[in-house]
Amino acid sequence: MHSKATLMFFGIIVFLSIFEIGSAVRCFQCSSNEDGPNEDNCGAYRKFYKHDHIAVECNSEESHMPGSFCMKVTQQSPKGFIWDGRWRQVIRRCASVADTGVTGVCNWGVYENGIYWEECYCSEDECNGGAGISVSKVLGLSIAAVVVVLQYLLS
Repeated sequence: MHSKATLMFFGIIVFLSIFEIGSAVRCFQCSSNEDGPNEDNCGAYRKFYKHDHIAVECNSEESHMPGSFCMKVTQQSPKGFIWDGRWRQVIRRCASVADTGVTGVCNWGVYENGIYWEECYCSEDECNGGAGISVSKVLGLSIAAVVVVLQYLLS
C-alpha cells in the first residue's frame, strides 16, 4: 500500500506536468481584409484549415499584437446589404485584454448600422482556429488530478 506522502508527491508531479513553464500561448494570426481577390485564407466564407496555417507565439516578434490569449472576431453585414449580398470579415490574432475580462467565452451583438459582430476569447494553443471555443483541457486535467489526490489523502 502506498503512503499518503508518496501519493501526494505523484499527484503534484502529474499536476505540474500539465503546465509548460515559461511558454506563451500560440495563436493563429490572419485577417480576411488581407486576402486577395478570390482568396479566403482566414475562414470568412469557407472552413479555416489549421494545418494550412502556422500559429505564432503571442509574445514573439512575429505577433502583430502581443498578448496572453487568443481571439477571433467575426463581422457580417446585414441581409440586403449591397444588392442582397453579404460580406464577412474574420480576424484571428493574439489579444491582451478581453472586453469581458474572462477567456473561454464568446460575445455577440449588432451595431446600430445592422452589422452583426462576434468576439471569442480563449487561452489554449491554437484555440482561435475553430468555429467556437472549447472547454480548457488544462482545467479539466487539473480538476481530475486534484480529485484523485484528495481521494487518496482522505481515504
